[in-house]
Amino acid sequence: MIYLRYILSRLIAAMPVLVAVTLFSFVAIKLVPGDPVRIMMRDRVSDAEVAAIYAKLGMDRPLVVQYLSFVKKAATGDLGQSIIQNQPVSALVSERIAPTLMLLCVGTIFSILIALPIGILAASRPDTVFDQVVRIICILGFAMPHFWVGLLLMLAFGIQLRLLPISGYGANFPEHLAHMILPGLTIALFLGPVLIRTLRASMIEVLTTDQIEVARARGLPSWRILGKHALRNALIPTLTVLAVNISWLVSGAVVIESVFALPGLGSLLIQAVSFRDYPLIQGLSVVLAVTTVGINLIADLSYALVDRRVLRD
Repeated sequence: MIYLRYILSRLIAAMPVLVAVTLFSFVAIKLVPGDPVRIMMRDRVSDAEVAAIYAKLGMDRPLVVQYLSFVKKAATGDLGQSIIQNQPVSALVSERIAPTLMLLCVGTIFSILIALPIGILAASRPDTVFDQVVRIICILGFAMPHFWVGLLLMLAFGIQLRLLPISGYGANFPEHLAHMILPGLTIALFLGPVLIRTLRASMIEVLTTDQIEVARARGLPSWRILGKHALRNALIPTLTVLAVNISWLVSGAVVIESVFALPGLGSLLIQAVSFRDYPLIQGLSVVLAVTTVGINLIADLSYALVDRRVLRD
């Protein structure tokens, strides 16, 4: 029961974020200069056709009415109709969301697999040569642009060594996974260093606490102290950083999907912006906002599983 109350409280807290995102995207689209319908249709329509499209989209109504109508329909899963592709936005999203979610999952898994062992080892050997090398590599990871890292990986593993596919999504699940390795590594080479630094700093702080000193006095082996006592207490700040950066990667997926020609939400958003497909832009804004809120909710639940004291706060 306590978990259910915790989930409900987090969902309620997320509602203002969703409202703010939908309102911002709605207002930002309205502030774009020029006639949106003529921009979408490349100025190949008459005044009568423009008026008909305005009426069809409901854009001839007051702005407040338009926004409330959009929110009401979005709450039922109706995200409107794409003007350029003449399909429901929800259908377009359902076709494209799988590659984006798989990209985020594979990238996160790679990042965790890289960060956990390196972060633990660096924290257990502070200020050694290994620790210094890790810190330098992390700084380099922060400085490298995503698209540049992606292009280097494509050149090395796809073109020179011909080990992995460099573009597309494949036709079945094994091919999907193969096509996600290089984009996932691109994410991991940015997100991994962030997690390594956070985990290292948190574990070094935990290793100086009285709890760890007691564990050492009891004669517990180092692997148990690091893996059970120190790691568990250091995970909460690491999970926080992970959630924040994955949320950022939801929008950063636009770049990665473009580099690797993945048919995800990022490439769909680029198409929508290029053709000024306003209903599609609005719908994608809602979907990306919901995805971000969902990721943060999963992170909140992870805090509760790691440390039950979070449920009492």
